[in-house]
Amino acid sequence: MNDHRRDHTAHGEHQLTPARLPTVRQRLALRVLHLFGWRMLYRPLPGPRGIAVVYPHTSNWDFAIGLVSKWAMDLPFRWLAKDSMFRMPVLGSWFRWLGGQPVDRSAPQGMIRAQAERMNGEDWYWLVITPEGTRDYRPNWKSGFYHLALEAKVPLVLVSLDYANKVLDFTQHLWLTGDQEQDLAAIRTAYAGRAGKYPQNAAPIELGERRRESRD
Repeated sequence: MNDHRRDHTAHGEHQLTPARLPTVRQRLALRVLHLFGWRMLYRPLPGPRGIAVVYPHTSNWDFAIGLVSKWAMDLPFRWLAKDSMFRMPVLGSWFRWLGGQPVDRSAPQGMIRAQAERMNGEDWYWLVITPEGTRDYRPNWKSGFYHLALEAKVPLVLVSLDYANKVLDFTQHLWLTGDQEQDLAAIRTAYAGRAGKYPQNAAPIELGERRRESRD
């Protein structure tokens, strides 16, 4: 039987504690995580712009844990969702307040380039992406995060939700090389041994659809 437990003690210097946080709101958010048994590992982001890749994503609880961790870090991470969600009364404004950004999925042409330009047009822009795109099992990852990182020339933070050890890890940073197999090997290494709430639903770390958009 595979043992999903992983020793995180080597990352002790990165463990976030209330004493390290400057505001009451941040300390309160971290204590909420601690109340539910979670620890958080963090080191400064590798630049003012990038993509936080969250894996494995197998439960609705992932969003709640991620939201509280966002408050603990006090960083304005963004996330993308279909534009119809933001047209709903009250909820649309709430989603924006949480960092949501609408995307018109009826016009996919040029979406990667447009998002890259948007990222690089701001002083600080970190985008959270769950490459599985669903809490249910799928045979691969969606490839949008990969193409976006290359187009925008930004790094990744490989965020893991390890339910076996109750550790949320923000310490794994990666610059893509453009060699897909080499990059995927590095990503697999970073996520090795990390178990979602429902491990059987975690997608294999393989890219699915290829980018059809021209770079011209």
